[in-house]
Amino acid sequence: MGRDAWNSEQYGRFAAERRQPFLDLLALVHPIPGGHALDLGCGTGELTRALHERLGAAETLGIDSSPAMLGKSAAFAGKGIRFEPGDIATFAPDRAFDLVFSNAALHWVPDHAALLARLTRAVAPNGQFAFQVPANFDHASHLTAEETAAEEPFRSVLQGAAHPRNVLPPEAYSALLARLGFSDQTVRLQVYGHQLDSREEVVEWVKGSLLTDYEKRLPKELYPRFLQCYRDRLFLRLPDERPFFFTFKRILVRASR
Repeated sequence: MGRDAWNSEQYGRFAAERRQPFLDLLALVHPIPGGHALDLGCGTGELTRALHERLGAAETLGIDSSPAMLGKSAAFAGKGIRFEPGDIATFAPDRAFDLVFSNAALHWVPDHAALLARLTRAVAPNGQFAFQVPANFDHASHLTAEETAAEEPFRSVLQGAAHPRNVLPPEAYSALLARLGFSDQTVRLQVYGHQLDSREEVVEWVKGSLLTDYEKRLPKELYPRFLQCYRDRLFLRLPDERPFFFTFKRILVRASR
C-alpha cells in the first residue's frame, strides 16, 4: 500500500488558501442542531471542529486514514467531537448521520458512482450530503506530474500508474445525486485564485497534496530525483512571475433528500 506520505506541516503551509473552499462548502450546509455529523477525510481535525460548531451538532465523528494527520487531532477532540482511523474507500458506518461531509478527500477514491451510492446509505432520512473535490487535473501542476511519472526510471517503479483521475464533471454529480434521491441540490464549479510569492510555491503546494501519492509509491532514495525532474519540467511551463497567480478549480456539492 505504500508508506504514509502525508505531512501535516507541509499541507498546512497554505492553510488559509485550503480553508476557503471548506468555508464556502460549509456555508451551503444547513445547521443540524443536536444532530450527528460525519467528516470523511478530517485531516488534523481543525476544520472538523469548525464544522461541528457551525452545525450546532451534538456529535461529530472525524475519519481519516493518515496516522500523521490523525496524530494532530487530539487537540480538537472532545465536546462532542471524536476521531477514528478509517479508509473512505471501505468505510461503511453502521448508523446514519444527519450530515455526511467531506472536504478535499473523495478524489482519492475510485468509482464515484459506487462511492456516492455507498455513502448515501450513511445519510439519514432528510439528511444532507456535502463534499468538495479538486478539479484541477488539467493544470500544468498536475499534467507535469503525470508526464514525469511516465519517464524512466519512475515509470518502471510506478508500473506506468500515474495519479488517478477519479473526479467526475459537475453535471455527472448532479445526475448521480438525483438518481440517489437527492432532489434539493447545489452543484457548482468554482475557480479559486491564489496569490503565491513565486512559481516555486506551486511545487510546495503540490508537495503537500498531489505529490504525496507519488512519494508513497516511490523508494525514498528515488523521490528527490522525481521531485527535481518535476520542478524542472514544470518551470518550462510556468512564467517566472512574482507574485505568481495560481488558479485552482474545485467542485462544491451540497444535497439533501
